Amino acid sequence: MGIDTIADIITSIRNADINKKGTVRIVSTNITENIVKILLQEGFIQNVRKHRETNNFFLVLTLKHRRNIKGRYRTVLNLKRISRLGLRIYSNYQGIPRILGGMGIVILSTSQGIMTDREARRERIGGEILCYIW
Repeated sequence: MGIDTIADIITSIRNADINKKGTVRIVSTNITENIVKILLQEGFIQNVRKHRETNNFFLVLTLKHRRNIKGRYRTVLNLKRISRLGLRIYSNYQGIPRILGGMGIVILSTSQGIMTDREARRERIGGEILCYIW
């Protein structure tokens, strides 16, 4: 785990999805729990459970995979980190981008917590654009 926990989460989920792993274990913090809750609500992951080892808490995510007609697995998640430690990207509610015409989601960190682009537009608040998911 590095300094940027959000990038570590995104990389862990992306790598597990590419390698067709069923589960991913990530460190549990307030930010990671909120992001995972959004992923679960939007249907990008199947299940989440909290696991404790010694003094540390972990989140165990169960990923979704879908099969093509030919029997090959296709990845469901496409994740991209936008705002990072060296370059923060902020947007007001009118300037929040739409991913695939509304098919994907943008996760924002706002003054009222971490939320999706739809919620931020409804609340009419902007914030830091954390990542895109489609």
